[in-house]
Amino acid sequence: MPTLQDTIDVAPIALGHGPAELEAFLEPTCPFSKRAFAKLPALLTAVGEDRLTIRIRLLSQPWHLFSAVVTRCVLAACATEGGKAAGLKAMAAIYANRESFVCENHCAGPNMNRSPADVVAHISELSGIDITEAFTLDSVGRMVRWHVRYCRQNGIHTSPSFAIERIVEPGMSSGQTVKEWAELLRPYVAA
Repeated sequence: MPTLQDTIDVAPIALGHGPAELEAFLEPTCPFSKRAFAKLPALLTAVGEDRLTIRIRLLSQPWHLFSAVVTRCVLAACATEGGKAAGLKAMAAIYANRESFVCENHCAGPNMNRSPADVVAHISELSGIDITEAFTLDSVGRMVRWHVRYCRQNGIHTSPSFAIERIVEPGMSSGQTVKEWAELLRPYVAA
């Protein structure tokens, strides 16, 4: 039986291990966050994982009706035996199946009949990670609140948003290329 971590750190999902820091504020059902998430591994390769750390911060947005449940599912995955890698795997599964977690015009369509339990079960199935028990952990609830507070304290209201060295970077968007992102980061990463 998998071991659950009843305490998880405040930055459960990170890529790379370099001294420069990029924070990506992503909402797990947002199409623009999906586009940004897909580019993060290529950015890390372009800049160098020993020169950059990418921290994924989760930004739940209420107009995406299942946002809070899906966000909690990602953090629940981090609390399983797989840790950060499980969180990334859950995010990838959610983005690959976005249509399962969004409603038409944010308020209609067949997904309106889904319950939060249905969403949890579906993410467990898609990701191959049983998050049912982890979803109920107090530490996961604390992490949801931590992410919400952190985003608000940093003036982040929409996804995706980015911060370089803890300073919000309004010139960075999901529509840019990995090369453009790398150029924005160039002053911050050591050669």
